[in-house]
Amino acid sequence: MITVLYILLGIGLIGTLVSLFSGLITMGRGGEFNQRYGNKLMRARVYFQGFTVIVFVLLLLAMRG
Repeated sequence: MITVLYILLGIGLIGTLVSLFSGLITMGRGGEFNQRYGNKLMRARVYFQGFTVIVFVLLLLAMRG
């Protein structure tokens, strides 16, 4: 169980980093692509962060017991 949580935590961390940097690069360049996808990439970052925090809390609870 703990191994699965570690894997999910890694996926969440990588997803957060990828969406964050993609969104930052997109916003920095501007243009039509930014107008279409900039906000969506930042919203995806928030979802990945929330997922990562939830998995981290579950991992802490699993290690406690």
